[in-house]
Amino acid sequence: MELIEKLNWRYATKKFDSNKTISEQDLDTLKEAVRLSVSSYGLQLYKVLIITDKTIREQLKPASWNQSQITEASHLFVFCNYTDVKPEDIDDFISLTANTRGIEIDNLKGYGDFIKEKLNEKSEMEKTSWLKSQTYIALSNLINACAELKIDACPMEGFEAERYNDILDLKSKGLSAAVIATVGYRHEDDRTQGAPKVRKPSNILFEEI
Repeated sequence: MELIEKLNWRYATKKFDSNKTISEQDLDTLKEAVRLSVSSYGLQLYKVLIITDKTIREQLKPASWNQSQITEASHLFVFCNYTDVKPEDIDDFISLTANTRGIEIDNLKGYGDFIKEKLNEKSEMEKTSWLKSQTYIALSNLINACAELKIDACPMEGFEAERYNDILDLKSKGLSAAVIATVGYRHEDDRTQGAPKVRKPSNILFEEI
């Protein structure tokens, strides 16, 4: 399959060519892939910042363990989860669903109430973990879309979320940085690009019951 070939082609790029920039057309495709990601109940309780401003990225680099990808890559994606779920967030989703599908909003009230009830059952710790987990699903779509377009990417957890929150003023927006990804094109000097991909064999990873 072509998908498998491209997934074998991709790797977590450590050194980007700062002279190469993703085209607007390809960037739009990546954004659409993220937008179409699945999420629990379809709520998409996150926001994705796409940072190209060099000054901001220089500020973020020390908060990212001084990893060169932050400033060398074409674009920096910062996936930010909501820090809380408000009833109006659910109401907005129900309204969007009604408008998109041409359904009377009153017919969806029960579903909206069901979602609110289930979320209220979660502890604050469970809710925080759940909100953060949603961003990783969207990140996966970004990585796969990059592979499809032969664009390099590096998903990264090696950063200090609180410092990101301060630099990007995320708390005032009800957001928190969850995971990041640098996206662009590999540098020919990146020594990791030729390394064989290390993955568990299928007979160890999978069990059919």
